[in-house]
Amino acid sequence: MFNIFKKTWQSMERTRELWLERVGGIFSRSLIDDDLWDDLEEVLIAGDVGVNTSMKLIEGVKARVQTERVREGARIQALLGEEMISILKLKHEDEPFTSLKDGPAVVLVVGVNGTGKTTSIAKLAYSFKGQGKRVVLAAADTFRAAAIDQLKHWGDRLDIEVIASQPGGDPGAVVFDALEAARRRKADVLIADTAGRIQTRFNLMEELKKIRRVISRAGVDPVVLLVLDANTGQNGLSQARYFAEAIGVDGVILAKLDSTSRGGIVLSIVDQLKIPILFIGTGQEPDDLAPFNADEFVESLLSR
Repeated sequence: MFNIFKKTWQSMERTRELWLERVGGIFSRSLIDDDLWDDLEEVLIAGDVGVNTSMKLIEGVKARVQTERVREGARIQALLGEEMISILKLKHEDEPFTSLKDGPAVVLVVGVNGTGKTTSIAKLAYSFKGQGKRVVLAAADTFRAAAIDQLKHWGDRLDIEVIASQPGGDPGAVVFDALEAARRRKADVLIADTAGRIQTRFNLMEELKKIRRVISRAGVDPVVLLVLDANTGQNGLSQARYFAEAIGVDGVILAKLDSTSRGGIVLSIVDQLKIPILFIGTGQEPDDLAPFNADEFVESLLSR
């Protein structure tokens, strides 16, 4: 558990430096006035929390400051952290991998090209394998030969079987074949890579819907994970909304959190779309994937 927290802490370094540099000055003031709230709003928005979520946080903190008659900046900062945690802990949030005991569970991983999707799949597969699970990968991004090769490379590196076709093949057929193979091998998890050509949104979403239908007809309800690049900030929120509306999303893998100062997007995604963040990318190695924990995230954000 300590190691997971350490990874979260390290991945939040750039965001933490930006926030604490500015938040520290705000909460060290002796006067709680409109300027304090205006400056706090500016810091939150600069950290990619988003306007709506920033205002929700500030109103929540304001209300508690008035009720509790708070006068100390340190207490206001603590209240801000508590309000953040209340947003990040979705009341309806359930464990998305409950079907693992029946196997094979199917994890359909979606996201636009360039987000770190294939690498995130490899990290997820490595994590499952470390739990003693047998994993099969499906290379269903058949429109890019490089995507198939990349997944095969990770499969070789991690000693995990990859089911693939020739470039240009039917993605639905690849997933169907992979599911049959996973069943024959008594695998616990099948993780399917998919295309991410966001510039052709209609075709992409129709393709993803078809893949989902193929899985459902095989008697499995897939877990859909969306990979977002933390560097994209509020554009990531737009991507999440589009995928959620088109095919439904059960959770988010926030990739490349270690390389950005825009970690506030986590709050915006959960607040605006009610989709839980399940994992965060904390580096480039296979074990650099940490389960998301709201308390640890906020502590990593607001503590020195």
